Amino acid sequence: MPTFKYTAIDLTGKKIKGILSSASERAARQQIKAGNLTPLSLGLSENRFQRKLRVSQKDVLFATRQIATLLDSGIALDETLKSIADEVDDKNLSAALHSVRDEVLQGSRIADAMSAHSTIFNETYRSLIAAGDAAGNLHIAFSNLADYLEEAALVRQQVVSAMTYPIILLTFSIGVVFALLTFVMPQVVDQFVRAGATLPLLTRSLMIISDYAWLFLIFLFSSIGGTYYAYRKMSKNEKTSILFHKNFLRLPLVGSFILNAEVERFARIMHLMLKSGLNLDIAMHQAHVVIGNKFIAKTITNARADLVEGKDFIQSLKASKIFPSLFIQLLSSGYKSGNLVFMFEKVTQYMKGEIESKRATVLSLLEPLVIIFMGGIILLIVLAILIPIMQMNTIALG
Repeated sequence: MPTFKYTAIDLTGKKIKGILSSASERAARQQIKAGNLTPLSLGLSENRFQRKLRVSQKDVLFATRQIATLLDSGIALDETLKSIADEVDDKNLSAALHSVRDEVLQGSRIADAMSAHSTIFNETYRSLIAAGDAAGNLHIAFSNLADYLEEAALVRQQVVSAMTYPIILLTFSIGVVFALLTFVMPQVVDQFVRAGATLPLLTRSLMIISDYAWLFLIFLFSSIGGTYYAYRKMSKNEKTSILFHKNFLRLPLVGSFILNAEVERFARIMHLMLKSGLNLDIAMHQAHVVIGNKFIAKTITNARADLVEGKDFIQSLKASKIFPSLFIQLLSSGYKSGNLVFMFEKVTQYMKGEIESKRATVLSLLEPLVIIFMGGIILLIVLAILIPIMQMNTIALG
């Protein structure tokens, strides 16, 4: 629920400042008046708890789709917002929708009313709604937004699935190897030592590793934590962050996969915004906000600056040498023919296929690589145990 800060005068004429939580500005004024106060000023409080307010994309998608359906059925906007606000399970989203409805009833445009809840309805979301509202086809804008959110969720799921499975497999394999080194191998080798057997070089080497296995594990997790901390620290510096993101795109397999996902997201939001009637420069400004890779976002920003200056923004994108050639060719053709909307749609469809293809490739390559690598380590452990056994058998047989 939004938090408001206010200044008011009590019955004695004394000026009072305070903070209260309410569903909307209108409701907040009523709360102030109910306390026998006369409000002088009222505005949203930018406290750290409010900035962290989040609603899941699944709930936002559900609400957006339902709003589009009700508006398309001819139901008034205020009734639609009230109905959806009462139906959604998330309390934060419900309060936000009630607040938006109250502001709309007071004469505010719906996009302006949503701006008070920017952590739920981002700038791209509000821009598309504003464009639909200005064109008089608000139901179409909400329907297009719902389609966009569904596609975004699907692509996000593909990216996560491509990265999650190898990580889980690698983590489990490391756990198995750690257990063999720290619990199984020392007990077996101890029997050889008691029997007076001479341990081969491989067994002695792995026993040294086994003695320091906990240190290796601590070092591994410390390295991961340190890398994450360094990344967060580095992200605060724009130039360093852009350079890091640029190099990240050059990683084998993973880099091209992330690049395809970012290009698909850019093309999809550009198609949706141009289709809604927004100008090309405004659409590019909004599109760069949703890009996760800062190097790509900076490239789009530079291309937009060239567009504003009257230059060919396609050349700016091409000069970065990161975008797929087909992407550049399609945009160039669409820009020259004045049919960018259609070309961005084509790019979106093509990149979706590329993402699925890359996902399958990443999984098909990483899975056997992890299995082969960890299998090799386990083989060394097994050999380190079997070699002393065979030596002892040879001695026993004379």
